[in-house]
Amino acid sequence: MAYVVTENCIACKYMDCVEVCPVECFYEGENMLVIHPEECIDCGICEPECPAAAILPDNKPGIQSWLDLNRHYSEIWPRIHEKKAPPANADIMNGAAAKLAIFSKEPGADS
Repeated sequence: MAYVVTENCIACKYMDCVEVCPVECFYEGENMLVIHPEECIDCGICEPECPAAAILPDNKPGIQSWLDLNRHYSEIWPRIHEKKAPPANADIMNGAAAKLAIFSKEPGADS
């Protein structure tokens, strides 16, 4: 089992999870983070740290498409080692509906 970053991370990207991950398995996109499922050690430390509740275990129903997205982008986006400031509108975007429509395939800005 691994943990998976899901839709609510889009445009929130709080990064509290990055700070606590013992194996540094987070990768940064322009407006979302992903977890490399083969690097995740299933410790679960990241899940309660996410203010957006966007991290779930990969055994939840309906999670497969997010697992696939995490796997794909963790192979092409840069690894992130340190917490950065979230977007200015993160609190407004937290919980917004249909955020997949604004998902960016681009790597993080500092890449």
